[in-house]
Amino acid sequence: MTSASTSTTVRTLAGLALLAVLLAACTTDGGGDGDEASDAGLAWEGPDEGALINAEKLEDLSFAVTAPGDGDAVADLVLLLDGSDVTGEAEVDGDTLTYAPDTLADGEREVAVTEGAEHDDGTGAGAEADEVEGEPEALHTWRFEVKAEPPELALSSPEGPLVAGQPVTVGGVTEPDATVAVGAQEVTADADGDFELDLDEAGEFEDLDGELTVTITDVAGNTVEAVETFAVVASRVEVDEVRTVHATFWAWATPSLREPILEMIDEGRINSLQLDLKDEGGHIGYDSEVELARQIGAGIGPLDLEQAVADLHERDVAVVGRIVAFADPALASWAWENDRREMVIQENDGNDFYRGSYAGFSNYAHEDVVAYNLDLAAEAAKAGVDHILWDYIRRPEGMENYTVPGLETTPEEAIVEFTRLADERLAPYGVQHAASVYGIAADRPEQIGQDIPAMSQHLDYVAPMIYPSHWGPGEYDVAEPNRQPYDIIRATLEVWEEAVADGRARIVPWLEDTPYRAWDRPHQVREQIRGAKDHGIDEWLMWNPGSTFTPSAYERRD
Repeated sequence: MTSASTSTTVRTLAGLALLAVLLAACTTDGGGDGDEASDAGLAWEGPDEGALINAEKLEDLSFAVTAPGDGDAVADLVLLLDGSDVTGEAEVDGDTLTYAPDTLADGEREVAVTEGAEHDDGTGAGAEADEVEGEPEALHTWRFEVKAEPPELALSSPEGPLVAGQPVTVGGVTEPDATVAVGAQEVTADADGDFELDLDEAGEFEDLDGELTVTITDVAGNTVEAVETFAVVASRVEVDEVRTVHATFWAWATPSLREPILEMIDEGRINSLQLDLKDEGGHIGYDSEVELARQIGAGIGPLDLEQAVADLHERDVAVVGRIVAFADPALASWAWENDRREMVIQENDGNDFYRGSYAGFSNYAHEDVVAYNLDLAAEAAKAGVDHILWDYIRRPEGMENYTVPGLETTPEEAIVEFTRLADERLAPYGVQHAASVYGIAADRPEQIGQDIPAMSQHLDYVAPMIYPSHWGPGEYDVAEPNRQPYDIIRATLEVWEEAVADGRARIVPWLEDTPYRAWDRPHQVREQIRGAKDHGIDEWLMWNPGSTFTPSAYERRD
């Protein structure tokens, strides 16, 4: 080849390379930030090809076309958003056409620039089909994805309260591959959005009343904070079955009465302790911080409740806190003397509060009385009490002799409403919630104001007081209930099973270990326990008003 032909070839290749550059400059695909020259003398500014636009970027998102020094050129351009004409939403400033969408739904989007005929904008305002010969060629296209919706969060754990000083697992579902952070700890959700984050302990949330802030950041950079509030309890022990004895708070503060019960615990004869929180006198066993309790001076008991519960929990013993609700002489006397007489049940003539066989009965239909008892229960639950066991949630006997101020329903309905409110109030604390009820209430609800089928809808268990010594001859076809403890327990539980059959509550019966009418006390105790167990109930609460029991009557269990 001659030198002349070589020179010609070089010039030809250089020309082809220049043509390729010019063709690339006017390509109709792609896009990007900054100015790009086209063969029409236009420049483009917008998101990069395939950009992911989050909520923050969407606020500033815009598409600009500039024809330097030629305002007429941009005036002839058409902007298409996903094929629909949005030119009317754009602004022209001199030689620049700018489109800044107010909002865009999540998903893959495309903005194209064309020239010539208008496109249909979805309203029928575009050019007729026969006026356009083919689809106009796009001068430039921006393809991107919008992801501006905030990530969602559904927590599955923790369930129930946080236990102070104990590890916490925060788990749930959010956006796939999102980052989940609680405080300084974080984890990445999997491809399905599932995540678990283990925190060292719940104690750090105690001062915040259980407030736990979860921060979610999705793959696009959208961030949302979800604030969840949990009850915080001092400690917790759970038992599948309740086997316990009754202890007054005075008894628990007395070593000679406390130590035999602790021995029963250590020997495996019982697995929990029923500890009085408020007794039949309306007295509270510890220094309560509930405002009304302080006003009436009810907190006279000797216990440090949180410490007493912690000591029992160290032995892996659950605490059943008994609250005598409406038999409350302390509240009745205070209310009568302080012109709050609507808070108590009154004699018909209104000259005094009703006593009957009690020293005073508070008004189960009064919202402040209800709130007082619920506040005490919540306080106990926060201190770590595992079960709340209501007692005296009923009306007093002798309805013809007294008036219940403000009662607009039947006594049975008012008591059922109390159990519903208590269930709602205690739910965040994860405690079991139960009621001591009269043995006759299963089939004679009007005699005491306890509708068991309705109450059992709102309780975890009912505790019928089916003491053999309290039944008369022939009751439930048992000739001598006190001499036939096994038979009377079996017979009464048959009736009680029917009463709670359609409810949520199970049965944990009150049995007795008392000297009252006892002809062979250990045998009577064993026979009651055997009767319940043969009926399929291996749970019980054992009553003795003085908190003295016969340990030999109780089976040792591991």
